[in-house]
Amino acid sequence: MIMDNDSLRKIEELFKRHIGVLSEDFQHKLDLVVEGQQMLAEKLELTKTELKDEIRKVDQRLTMVEARLEQKMDAVAADLSAHRADTEAHHEVYRVKEG
Repeated sequence: MIMDNDSLRKIEELFKRHIGVLSEDFQHKLDLVVEGQQMLAEKLELTKTELKDEIRKVDQRLTMVEARLEQKMDAVAADLSAHRADTEAHHEVYRVKEG
């Protein structure tokens, strides 16, 4: 079968149209992927910011707990020191053995 120039031109136009449709479809899908990646990046950044804020809050709470615990330990040490001094002053009545 021999094709004339008009038939070849029609086939070429159909082929170009088909390639154009495929190209547009591919570009649309690629745009969707890029948009999804941008949304994920924004969500990750927001999550990172939220986590930093929560970590800061926990760090502040730990610092406060550490300060209160240190105060309580100092008070217990002072009470123990006073108790030992009192016990040693009355060593005949009380006997304290070091550990």
